[in-house]
Amino acid sequence: MDKPAVTDIPLTESIRKRWSPKIFSEIPISKDHLQQILVAASWAPSCFNAQPWSFIIGTNENNETFEKLSDCLSPQNSVWAIKAPVLILAIAELNFNHNGKTNRHASHDLGLALGNLLNQATILDIQAHLMAGFSIEAAKENFGLPDTHDPLTMLAVGYKADLKTIPKELLEKELTPRSRKPLNEIAFNDSFQKPFF
Repeated sequence: MDKPAVTDIPLTESIRKRWSPKIFSEIPISKDHLQQILVAASWAPSCFNAQPWSFIIGTNENNETFEKLSDCLSPQNSVWAIKAPVLILAIAELNFNHNGKTNRHASHDLGLALGNLLNQATILDIQAHLMAGFSIEAAKENFGLPDTHDPLTMLAVGYKADLKTIPKELLEKELTPRSRKPLNEIAFNDSFQKPFF
């Protein structure tokens, strides 16, 4: 199932093809593919090369971790996300290791790592849906996270679903057109009153 971005400006195929479905194939993600997307994440740039990211991965073949991650999800996300073969909790370390000071770029750098992960996943025909709807408290408790580590987002990850297996009413919702703000609303010259393009 594809839902490519439609743009006037040419984009790299993996950026054009990336989207956030709520329906995945039931096929387990191979360990090789999980390693590839996590290595891609690890090669993101970061302030002072601190690499302030970490990930807790649960697969539907590893019930204990998968269930602990599932328990963190909001009811709205739990309905569909637990059907994905992989759940991931993405965590930012809030302090630098080299001096103990606050790393105000930690969440930004985790975002860059997730961007790499999503790009590599798309190249492998894997899709991911990032979720803000989860309990931070449950995540900290379930995985014993110290106060220096902030669980920022969760991901449901899986291979593309076969269109033939998706009920028509769900398929219509999944395939609604995607959109983004035009450049004149996000790129400026001198002030917010002067679009760059």
